[in-house]
Amino acid sequence: MRLRQGLMWLITAATSLTIISVVTLIARRKKEEKIHRLPAIDSILIKKKERILQLYAKRRLIKAYDIALGFDPVGPKEREGDGKTPEGSYHIAYKNPRSQFHLSLKISYPSTKDRRNARLKKYAPGGDIMIHGLGKDYAHLGKTHTQRDWTLGCVAVTNEEIKEIYDAVSTGTKVDIKP
Repeated sequence: MRLRQGLMWLITAATSLTIISVVTLIARRKKEEKIHRLPAIDSILIKKKERILQLYAKRRLIKAYDIALGFDPVGPKEREGDGKTPEGSYHIAYKNPRSQFHLSLKISYPSTKDRRNARLKKYAPGGDIMIHGLGKDYAHLGKTHTQRDWTLGCVAVTNEEIKEIYDAVSTGTKVDIKP
């Protein structure tokens, strides 16, 4: 009889712990989803001088992020290797889930105008301009990465921020980059 009561108590306790664990896990996941869930973004505005990236949905500002730019950010990108972040109107060309910088969003630079300007000056315009995170080697820097411009022309945010942006942005989303 005692053995049976002990077994019943043990089964009840184990079941209760399992239920508590599952409920806790579900609550954590819901909390994480709330942190990273933004509405569908239809435009991105990057203000180079202010070092800020803004996300918009239906003309309403949804969220803003501090950013780092190319290592020589003043002025428009003219050629490959100049360390400048482009200026102009672009769109998200594709999303890269396997980026060395955690996640990345390819900006459609160079535009026809950018290619024409580079050709006139006999330069290669460059490419592979992304909005990206920090990658695993530099994730520990967090927001301190914005204390200096360090990319080759890309726009950098933290890994947590690029995850949030990546999930809210679709291929084709408009990207305006202002001086």
